Amino acid sequence: MKTKIFRYAFGVGLFLFLWACSTKKNSLVRRNYHAVTAEYNILYNGGVAFDKGVEELKGTYKDNFWEVLPVERMQDIEAGVLPGQAKNANFDRAETKAIKAIQKHSMYIDGGEKNPQMDEAHLLLGKARYYDNRFIPALEAFNYILYKYSNSDKIYEAKVWREKTNIRLENEALAIKNLKKLLEDNKLKGQVQADANAILAQAYMNLGSIDSAVVNLKTARNLTKHNEEKARYHFILGQLYGDLNYPDSAFASFQSVIDMRRKSPRRYVIQAHAKQAAQFDYKAGDTLAFLEKFGKLAEDRENRPYLDVINHQVALFYDKQDKKVQAKKFYNKSLRSISQDNYLIASNYRNLAEIYFDDAKYLVAGQYYDSTMSKLNPKTREFIAIKKKRENLNDVIKYEGIARVNDSILYVTGLNANDQRNYYEAYIEKLKIEDAKRALEAEKAKNIAENGGAIDGQSASMANSDVSSKSEAMQMMSKQLPPSDEDTQKKNGIVKSAANLGSGTNTFYFYNPSTVAYGRSEFKKKWGNRALKDNWRWSTQESIDKEDNKDNQDVAVVDENPKTKMEDERYTPDFYIKQLPTEQKVLDSLAKERNFAYFQLGTIYKEKFKEYKLAAAKLEKLLVNKPEERLVLPAKYNLFKIYEIIDPAKAEIMKQQILAEYPDSRYAQILLNNASDAAIAGSPTEVYNNLFKQYEKGQLQEVLSQLDPVIENFNGDEMVPKFELLKANTLGRLKGLEEYKKALNFVALNYPNAEEGKQAEVLVKTDIPKLEQLELGKGTPMSWKLVFEIPYPNDAKTKVLTDKLQKYITDRSSDKITLSNDVYTADKSFVIVHGFSSKEAAQSTISVLKDFKGYKVTETPFVVSNEDYKVIQIKKNLEAYKATLK
Repeated sequence: MKTKIFRYAFGVGLFLFLWACSTKKNSLVRRNYHAVTAEYNILYNGGVAFDKGVEELKGTYKDNFWEVLPVERMQDIEAGVLPGQAKNANFDRAETKAIKAIQKHSMYIDGGEKNPQMDEAHLLLGKARYYDNRFIPALEAFNYILYKYSNSDKIYEAKVWREKTNIRLENEALAIKNLKKLLEDNKLKGQVQADANAILAQAYMNLGSIDSAVVNLKTARNLTKHNEEKARYHFILGQLYGDLNYPDSAFASFQSVIDMRRKSPRRYVIQAHAKQAAQFDYKAGDTLAFLEKFGKLAEDRENRPYLDVINHQVALFYDKQDKKVQAKKFYNKSLRSISQDNYLIASNYRNLAEIYFDDAKYLVAGQYYDSTMSKLNPKTREFIAIKKKRENLNDVIKYEGIARVNDSILYVTGLNANDQRNYYEAYIEKLKIEDAKRALEAEKAKNIAENGGAIDGQSASMANSDVSSKSEAMQMMSKQLPPSDEDTQKKNGIVKSAANLGSGTNTFYFYNPSTVAYGRSEFKKKWGNRALKDNWRWSTQESIDKEDNKDNQDVAVVDENPKTKMEDERYTPDFYIKQLPTEQKVLDSLAKERNFAYFQLGTIYKEKFKEYKLAAAKLEKLLVNKPEERLVLPAKYNLFKIYEIIDPAKAEIMKQQILAEYPDSRYAQILLNNASDAAIAGSPTEVYNNLFKQYEKGQLQEVLSQLDPVIENFNGDEMVPKFELLKANTLGRLKGLEEYKKALNFVALNYPNAEEGKQAEVLVKTDIPKLEQLELGKGTPMSWKLVFEIPYPNDAKTKVLTDKLQKYITDRSSDKITLSNDVYTADKSFVIVHGFSSKEAAQSTISVLKDFKGYKVTETPFVVSNEDYKVIQIKKNLEAYKATLK
């Protein structure tokens, strides 16, 4: 009987359950069932996932405090995820729950929704999509609420979220219009009203209306119930006041963040201190109070994650006061702190680079600029500017390295054998100290990794190091206080900080029993048992203790360890002496390379960096080294230009030397010649293009006659190196290889940093030696020419000759035979008939041209092969070639 009753009851209950689950009919039971199930099951879990996603986003979001913070944090759009995949699993879960609630519990009957929880389901759906950066689908969800649930209690919240989405879609004007209307109607309450004002402020910020943004953000700050948001809005207000150039209001806003203390996240507090420091008056401000403030910040254990920011601000403080040693120290301390702010790291590197650059230590500056660029976005203007500055240092780094290395080698090779040995013994002593330090550091690192007992020691070491780091600013401040005012120092906690610094756990190697035991065992593994006597490292006899003998320990034989031999060899002078070059040819090459490096450094420091004293020192040292002749005159001329700026008396002496020793040089002509009064029409680029077109047409004499006044007129313009290289090519075509070589040298030595100067240097090193090796009569002739010598400029006879030769070529009806007019020198040209397959064919043509009545050419040409013609044009040795014909 009981079994039957249970079965009937179960059946009735199941029927009622299924009847209640139906979403097709509108009844009180069904509505309540689906509303309660959706709210307290699916939507609850979705809401929990959404809140968790928002908190996770706030925790992982990296604010860029170098720019005005956004009111609302969003996921990185460029984060690497698969197509269709949610960036945050919590938002994906929230969206899934919202969709499930809609699919299973929506009761859309007779054109209306009967389940009162569906508006919240769509709101959750839109929010999840919004934070997943899918704004169009999110907008659809919010609009659905507005169109289908006009009586919903979430209608105003949905409107605010819709305008947030419009702002993300860059429809700021529409969002501002709708939000202003919402706020004017006074329908928004509590946190929704705070969010509306905050997002309206963001819209104004996007459009650049900072004043309007400030008004709404202040309202949002006052209305919000969340301390984290309140601190963020205070901070943004400080940034906006700074952009509006209201420093007092900005300072007060940042102070409001600081005054919130633990109610504000620590990152806002530290950055607020940093922003206030940026407003500090480094000339009239209270420097003692500044250092005391940041000293206390550094000592606070809670601020350990922000030591990079704190040390950076202290470094800036010293940098602004031109105390470069302390500034470098704190920039490096900031770099040693763990930091996720790439721009802060880049700023440290950049500021260090600037310090070394101002000190003319360009090698080190270049390395810091490299590090700076590694932390900057390549698309920014700052990156491009630093890259350009870094490229200007390439030549400096290159030539400084050459000069230093070659100078060192030449210096040592110039010493006698005894002095060489003394020199390397002194170097070896330093090397041993460095190696010992490295070995000790390696032992400590290994000790930490392998010896459990040393971990405590490491912790103590880190703690001591940390105390040292944090007390640094306070110690710097104490040095600035009057020595007699010890009471004041004690009152400020400065002396106490210094005392605490000295009382930290000592990390000296031999004070730690664990590290000593580890070092002893490692020594035995490597060296075995060694007697305490001189030259123990080289001993071939192992001294074994009786105790260790009983334990049958294996003893390593040093002489059988090739690695040890290799290491020990570095500690002998002979290892280095045998590597020194001895051939005079090699030493001469090193000296030549060194001298050219000094010349390049002198011109670079003079022209690019305006470091005239440094440039003069490099050029003076070059002249002392007795360089090759081609460097002497340009070096003296550059010294003359430098002395004109820093020492007029020396400039006059150098000028007289150039005029006396090189009266026919171009430099002497420049020194004697007054500037031309004739103005050249057009820009330098236009003038260059016109001259280059003339050059291509073969009008070389005309081009050469114009180049000197053009160069003189545009002196100092960046186009001058192009004119000079064009002049070198023109001289080469008209005067031959030697003049071409001199002109290229002039360009290379006077414009070493310009692209044309570098190109000329390459030509001097690579092409000129190949051209100098060309000789007449070399190579196998493949083609021959008839060459008629004619005067330049061409006269009427040239026109007659050309017409006769053209008639001959036309009569031949051969594509291989051609005619050209080539420049040879400033007063001579060639009319050339090309394309003869043999010397005999060319010679027989001379008879035809002379005797045939249709031509009757009276001028006598000479026959030359293609190969010899090239040599004649390059070396201008026509007379030498004619002598071979005779």
